[in-house]
Amino acid sequence: MKELKLKNATLLTDTGAKAAPGSQFDAKAAENALRFHRTLPGYAMTELVSLDGMAKELGVKKVLIKDESPRFGLNAFKGLGGSYAVFRILCDRFGLDPETAVFGDFTSEEMKAKCSGITFVTATDGNHGKGVAWAAKLFGCSSHVYMPVGSVEERRQAIEDAGAESVIITDLNYDKAVDLADRMAHENGWILVQDTAWEGYEDIPTWIVDGYLTMAAEIYEQLGGVVPTHVFLQAGVGAMAGGVLGYLSNVFADKEPVFTIVEPSTVNCLYISAAADDGKSHSIEGDPVTIMAGLNCGTPCAITWPVLRDRAEFYCACDDVVTENAMRALAHPAGNDRVIVAGESGAAGCGAFLEIMKDGDAKAALGIDADSVILCISSEGDTDKENYQRIVMF
Repeated sequence: MKELKLKNATLLTDTGAKAAPGSQFDAKAAENALRFHRTLPGYAMTELVSLDGMAKELGVKKVLIKDESPRFGLNAFKGLGGSYAVFRILCDRFGLDPETAVFGDFTSEEMKAKCSGITFVTATDGNHGKGVAWAAKLFGCSSHVYMPVGSVEERRQAIEDAGAESVIITDLNYDKAVDLADRMAHENGWILVQDTAWEGYEDIPTWIVDGYLTMAAEIYEQLGGVVPTHVFLQAGVGAMAGGVLGYLSNVFADKEPVFTIVEPSTVNCLYISAAADDGKSHSIEGDPVTIMAGLNCGTPCAITWPVLRDRAEFYCACDDVVTENAMRALAHPAGNDRVIVAGESGAAGCGAFLEIMKDGDAKAALGIDADSVILCISSEGDTDKENYQRIVMF
């Protein structure tokens, strides 16, 4: 393992990854999720934006950004995982086949009456809780959401507006808020819908990750035969990053991209897990602070950590200024590029790419050159509008 110090980030290289391609997050799992999502009201494929002006300025062949801000009107991608998990839970509850069932199967008065007696609960930094609340309401169920200390009121209100029965900002860090949600589920007979996993709690997080594969399958279709050479994936617990990486490493097994996992410097549990080089996941303790609220998670997801451990070649721990720089670059684009409104967590992957392009050694380590095709995901829009405006306005 080697660490390369950049101005505003640290890059972990020579990770020894690249096991044989293959993961459970494959084309079949993506097909099942996409089939279901297409039956939801408001489903539409989000845009894969080609930033040709940025690519020209940086001297690469292409920069592609998947813009998830319009997804289901939620300003983030998380509704994909929340809705698919709720769907799978309800299919199990009512004896429906998840490979053939559709949303319309839950719209009869009889089914609505059955769903009305079910309550879900989760902990969230914002977007996941909003996705679960929206999905629960969509199926006629109830939900309760717990948020960690420091969560902003706008994100709390957005979850309530999406349909949650209660949304409480606790005085706990993210991991302890998850523990609280789990305890409340057991005490009240609620169903925990959490986007991280641990021993004995794997099925629902797996369904959440499977839901994210709709986004990955859309990307594959939108690429139209173009193969990205480098993929930058921001991560909190690593659920989205592990799912997307697993899917792309399968479909591009013959010409696999270089994957870089991006986290805040203050809460980089995947980075330290990879650096430990013992195959195990490791947690960040205490109450770390970062503007990348959706990535402020201290413990890797047990389901996706093995995928990241075995497939990701680089890990990048970034200071907050890195994502701020990307938010500004996407808000004030080069040439005729389209404006992308990317929030603090949503811009992190692009931010790491931009930071690496400023450092010759880092750029060489990743092998980025004039033929490189860069893929990033803007996973959220301006979920904290006041802070977004403060950052992007010159």
